[in-house]
Parts: sequence; C-alpha cells; structure tokens
Amino acid sequence: MSEATRGNIAPSEKLLLDALPQPVISVGENRHVAYANFAAQEFFGSSLNLLRRQHIVNVLPFGSPVVSLIERCLDNNLSFNEYGIDLGAPTRALGAGSGRMVDLHVTPTELEPGVRQALIVLQPRSIAHHIDRQLTHRGAARSVSAMSAMLAHEIKNPLSGIKGAAQLLEGDAGPDGVELTRLICSETDRITGLVDQFEQFTETHSDIDNPVNVHAVLENVRLLASNGFGKHVRFIEDYDPSLPQVKGNKDLLTQVFINLVKNASEASSGKKAEIRLTSSFRPGVRLSVPGRARPVSLPMEFSVIDNGSGVSEDIKTHLFDPFVTTKSSGTGLGLALVAKIVGDHGGTIECNSEPGRTEFCVRLPMIDDSVAETARGDSK
Repeated sequence: MSEATRGNIAPSEKLLLDALPQPVISVGENRHVAYANFAAQEFFGSSLNLLRRQHIVNVLPFGSPVVSLIERCLDNNLSFNEYGIDLGAPTRALGAGSGRMVDLHVTPTELEPGVRQALIVLQPRSIAHHIDRQLTHRGAARSVSAMSAMLAHEIKNPLSGIKGAAQLLEGDAGPDGVELTRLICSETDRITGLVDQFEQFTETHSDIDNPVNVHAVLENVRLLASNGFGKHVRFIEDYDPSLPQVKGNKDLLTQVFINLVKNASEASSGKKAEIRLTSSFRPGVRLSVPGRARPVSLPMEFSVIDNGSGVSEDIKTHLFDPFVTTKSSGTGLGLALVAKIVGDHGGTIECNSEPGRTEFCVRLPMIDDSVAETARGDSK
C-alpha cells in the first residue's frame, strides 16, 4: 500500500508543510487525523503519532463547529473559511490549551484519485491581533512625538523666563514672598522635567544597527534591580544560550528592559514576588515595517514575566498609549516610550496578563550576517 493510499503526506509535501508557521492538519475519509505539521503538533501539544490515533472529534473541543465543516468538506467536496473559532475549550482526549481563537480554512484535497482528505489550515487570531496592536502602538508613539515637539517649543522656553523672573523677585520679597517664589521655581523645574520626558519621543536614533547581546543586557538589568528597586523579588533566568545577537542599540534596549522589570517589580509584592526573564527562538513571525521593502522576521523573543495581580481589563488594550497608568504618581509615558523604542528597532511588544501572571513579550530581528561580519572586522 502506498503512502498516499494510507492517507499520509508525500515526503516533498511534508517538507513544505513542516516549514509553514501555521498549524496544518489533514483528516482522512475515516475522520481520523492523517497528518499534522510541526506547528500543528505544537499547537495541540501532541506528537504526530498520538494525533494519528485520534478521531477528529477527540482532537477538537466538544461540539466544535469545525467538525461539521470537515464533514461537509469531505462529503460535498467544498472549501470553507471560518473566522473567530474558539479551539481553547477542553477536549476529550487532548488539551488544546486556553485562549485559542483561530481563523481557519478547510479545503478538500486528493493525494491520489479516490483518496480524499480535508486539509485544515489554522491562523491563530493572537498573531493578527498582535500585528494590529503594534500598528496602534506605533501610531500612539507618532502622536506623542508630534505633541512633544510642540510642547518643547511652546512651553519649555517660557518656563525658563518664568523661573528667572521668580528668582529676581526673591531678592526683594519678604518671608512669605520667598516661599511663593521658591514654589514657582520648584514647579517650573517639575514641568521642565516632564517636558524633558516628552522630548525623548522626538529623538530618532540612527545608531540601532549594532550587534547586541540581549542576555548581557538582561543580566545587567537584573543586577541593577536586585540591588535597588527589585530587592524583594526572586529572579529566575530561563535563557536559550544558542540565540544569536540582535540588531539594535544596547543603551536603548537596556532602557526598555529596565522599564519592564521595574514595572514588574512594582506589580509583585510579598515574600513570593517573582520575576522570570526568558529568551527563545520563535521562527515564523514576520512584520511589515515602514521603510522596509520586505517583512522583517522577528524570531528573537524576550519576556519579562511576573506573578503580580495582573493588568485590569479596562486598560489592557490601551496599555501602551500615552498617559495610561495604574500608578497614582505615574505619568503614563514609560510604556509608550518602550513601545516607541521597540518599534524603532523594527520589533514588537505585547502584554498578556491574567491574575497571577503578566508577560511582556518583546520580539526583535536578529542581526544580519553582513552587520555581524562588519562588527567582527571592527573588533580586530
């Protein structure tokens, strides 16, 4: 009996499907899984050998509409598209995890005449939503950039005149007047400091093409936190030591992770406060970046995970917008600046939060071979 007669994928087709970042499974006329590519095995948390033993109703959530789509596809030789299907409910035999909203395409295919299968291609909604959020974050950063340029010109210059006038008045003022003139000076200094923070958004950093070892950046941030604002936190490092360098600016990336770790340390309290710093290689994620002709691959993933109370639902979708903060004394500019810096690096940042676990995930492009070669030449 041939490979196709048994319902298996031919070797050439298998190589092609395994290279896809989207989960792909095929279902035979007996309604059993015939094949699942690597992405599908990861998505369902099961090996190909285990999946092949399953009837499709045991792989998908109970009562899933996908089962009827597969039935109609096989019986009527029709293709279907469905959007926003929830594959996150518990299954009968396999754990599909939680929060698995997907778009899917079901189409009939024949490996040989008379050997029909249904091919199901899944597109996790989180990726599409993730891309949308990045565009929103960058739009917010651009808005702040324009506003900060205006503020620096229209506010900062008059402030220096106000402070100078108050200092001149202080010499002729009585005790009560001195108190008021010093209040004016301190308030102008405070507003100037706020405008200085805005000016960070107007800066366009051109020096972001250097090779950077993010593990070294994370280690430096951990040491700073452990001896300062994060003394109460237990840090756990879970790195992939095989990761190559990323393309970026070391100082700016340090600023990103200091901000994220500081927020995580403030969100975590008590004796069991914990922050996990992780790195991993995730191929298949690509993003269209303004000014780039081709989508940028973002395989380098770095996460800051805390065990705090989580981000409230009412601000979760606006977390990277300016002036959004949960802190009573916060300005709401920290995460907006983080989003801008990551965007300037051609990367993405997103937050996934639930009570007891909040993760800020930064994805960055790895360094080009030509840049790495130039850096090695300069170091000689």
